[in-house]
Amino acid sequence: MNGTIMNKNDKLGFLNIDTSLYQTRISNKFQNRKPYQPADPRIILSFIPGTVLDILVKPGQNVSRGDDLMILDAMKMQNKLKCNMDGKVKSIAVKKGDKVSKGTVLLELE
Repeated sequence: MNGTIMNKNDKLGFLNIDTSLYQTRISNKFQNRKPYQPADPRIILSFIPGTVLDILVKPGQNVSRGDDLMILDAMKMQNKLKCNMDGKVKSIAVKKGDKVSKGTVLLELE
């Protein structure tokens, strides 16, 4: 780091951006961030706050990709939540009439 005044408390680290390594100061917030983890496709989350209008499956039921799982009323629209993979319904975490926020676990597949 030519021309940059550094003090002994600065933490240097490397960032990999498009296969190029850059040496830079690393903040505590960046260093302590939660590492990225891809979403688990077996867990169905609400994508918007709303009310569960109807649950169209039961625990233990086999489902296929594209099957309707439940209906979520959000912003005066009825959204059919579809299955994203073949599997079996392991558990349902909500009941008809429940109000849910964004990111709430609705259903889990095996």
